[in-house]
Amino acid sequence: MKIAILSNGPGNYTTKRLKEEAKKRGHEVKVIKYKDAYTAVESNNNTVRYKGENLERFDAIIPRIAQSYTKYGTAIVRQFEAQGTFTTASSLAINRSRDKLRAYQVLAKAGVGIPKTVFARESASFEDIVNLAGGTPLIIKVARGTHGNGVVLAETPKAAKAVMQAFYVEGVNFLVQEFVKESAGTDIRALVVGGRVVASVKRQSLDGDFRSNTHQGGEGVAVKLTEVERKTAVKAAKAMGLPICGVDMMRSERGPLVLEVNSSASIKTPELITNRNVAEKIIEYIEQNAKRRPKKDKIGA
Repeated sequence: MKIAILSNGPGNYTTKRLKEEAKKRGHEVKVIKYKDAYTAVESNNNTVRYKGENLERFDAIIPRIAQSYTKYGTAIVRQFEAQGTFTTASSLAINRSRDKLRAYQVLAKAGVGIPKTVFARESASFEDIVNLAGGTPLIIKVARGTHGNGVVLAETPKAAKAVMQAFYVEGVNFLVQEFVKESAGTDIRALVVGGRVVASVKRQSLDGDFRSNTHQGGEGVAVKLTEVERKTAVKAAKAMGLPICGVDMMRSERGPLVLEVNSSASIKTPELITNRNVAEKIIEYIEQNAKRRPKKDKIGA
């Protein structure tokens, strides 16, 4: 098969591993810097241009779209979809996962456990917002963010109000979320491929930071999921319409709570720590599904 990896970082660990495994299994692979791709939109001519030429037709694409390029990257993915190209993550699903509020709405509707979450833009109803989220301490995060950026722990009502007001001044929509003390500084990432968890790691902050993301200095260790955690990860991936993704969860007294479903999750830490060949599983999934008719997205943007 001809496979394209849409990635702005050809030297990125995940991109390199996917290319390596695909080539090992006899496929033709091309890494495309999607930020440099472009297209002219016209009737009956769904082409993607790259370096002054029309890109060849591919059997499958693997979108590795960065948060900062979501809008442009998903536009390029849509153009490949218009050609009938199989994609491991649809443009709709990527956009859905990047909007934190929308993601929580979808997960809640599907019955997936999530932290108590309040969506707001201004702090006029400050006391009600704090009460709905379970009181302080609480987490305040921008509605769109990644790698733990734009996330603040407010330990007192005064601190919470100051953060909300600061976000309001900047015109930023934000989420106010309960602080689960038993899981502070720790979370679990489960990599899901085709309805199965293929690797899982526990991420622990090293310096007392309440954020456990490895981009914020968190350290990963292999972890065995409980049956409930495994089912929760698979259910979250299905609810979001992402057959290949990373599901971030925290352990709470009332069971696993999903924090995020990442459409472009890195496989570096899970592969290196668990010794699982995640890249191979992703390529196998493409081999088994690329020729099938894509399912209609019934979730909606």
